[in-house]
Amino acid sequence: MAKTRKQIEPRRIYVLDTNVMMHDPSAIFRFEEHDIFIPMTVLEELDAGKKGLSESARNVRQVSRFLDELMANSNKLQIDHGIELPSAKFTPGGKKPPSGRLYFQTRQLNGNLPATLPGHGADNAILAQTLALQQEHRDARVTLVSKDINLRIKAAILGVRAEDYYSDKTIEDADLLYTGVEKLPGNFWDKAGRKLESWHEAGGRTFYRVRNKLVANWAPNQFVYQTDDHGLEGIVRSIEGESAVIEVARDYRSERHGVWGISARNREQNFALNLLLDPEIDFVTVLGPAGTGKTLLTLAAGLSQALETNRFTEIIMTRVTIPLGEDIGFLPGTEEEKMEPWMGALMDNLEVLTQSQEGGSWGRAATNDLLRNRIKIRSLNFMRGRTFLNRYLILDEAQNLTPKQMKALVTRAGPGTKLVCLGNIAQIDSPYLSETTCGLTYVVNRFRGWKHYGHITLTRGERSRLADFASETL
Repeated sequence: MAKTRKQIEPRRIYVLDTNVMMHDPSAIFRFEEHDIFIPMTVLEELDAGKKGLSESARNVRQVSRFLDELMANSNKLQIDHGIELPSAKFTPGGKKPPSGRLYFQTRQLNGNLPATLPGHGADNAILAQTLALQQEHRDARVTLVSKDINLRIKAAILGVRAEDYYSDKTIEDADLLYTGVEKLPGNFWDKAGRKLESWHEAGGRTFYRVRNKLVANWAPNQFVYQTDDHGLEGIVRSIEGESAVIEVARDYRSERHGVWGISARNREQNFALNLLLDPEIDFVTVLGPAGTGKTLLTLAAGLSQALETNRFTEIIMTRVTIPLGEDIGFLPGTEEEKMEPWMGALMDNLEVLTQSQEGGSWGRAATNDLLRNRIKIRSLNFMRGRTFLNRYLILDEAQNLTPKQMKALVTRAGPGTKLVCLGNIAQIDSPYLSETTCGLTYVVNRFRGWKHYGHITLTRGERSRLADFASETL
């Protein structure tokens, strides 16, 4: 009789480091049917990190609340035998049974670090407990989970199995991230032509209904295109089974159809303007390396809708204040004056958008004053609790936000507000985020498929030949 997978696999025990729970408060619920062990040193470090208003301090307090709820009405004997852990997907009243058990260090385990290893810090204490646990439970697979690379290196030296915390990753590889565009095969129309439908609507809008197996992999507001001359460039409006409705994308590449004095210079920029100017799309994410025009296109679309069509009352721009080099210290002035040094990209792009204004320097100065009255600079630190109505909200450098911070910002949008997140996941300045765990990657994966969301990845640099060469070679 063949053994089942559960009979073959040994019991798994995961020892959680402090930084895992400081990073994700719900980490204790994300190990499915496996057991979790928390050393006393970790509890002491959590207690030391609970004070303050930082993101990690809030996470520590949430972990403490989770642990307190799990231990409610449990006696010493039950704690020694492990507390039942509900799954992360468990809902009150649901039928999903509890998964693994949560164990605390209730006694000094036998086993120590080798005498030759110097140091007596918290990391070494956690390693000692993991090593002792591994010696006590030889029939189980004991794994130390930590986001500290150096601790994982020390664990490997001692023969302790260690790994990073992966549950917060929405994708395995950044190269798999949704780009928002798909190239159609050369024989697409041959296969779709038999049952092809087309019609026109007001405003010169042209639609096609196509039936093809490729449709199953598409998403609403995704762009499809052909590279041949006069090939289709369209946006997927709806999907039903193997049938999809495609609207022909508007062309903003000519000066006559430009937006606020600028025109798209390539296909992806044109797709971005289609998303930014679409009144049916409430949330847009734009990814791309330096010089691809993310901020310029977003500002041009915002000014057009705030000043020409009056769709929005004002433009609000914000970003995460993480310096590229050493911090320059506290800045004087009001909230807007404090944020101004961080908004150099805004000023640079406003110069581009106003340099063609008539009336010479006086005319440009008057235009700049008008624009500054309609563009507000705000700090992310004061966003909690706010609601923005009929605003065009731009979040620059969004790759430096955590998923939790991103959620806090996206939920600020009220009726009539459009949120645009810009970023480059290859330029993350936060020491605790990566391409696969940052908030920008998180929302791209979570919002894909929502009919009021659009995403585009810009690939071609338009800043200068120097910037393009530097992006490719450095």
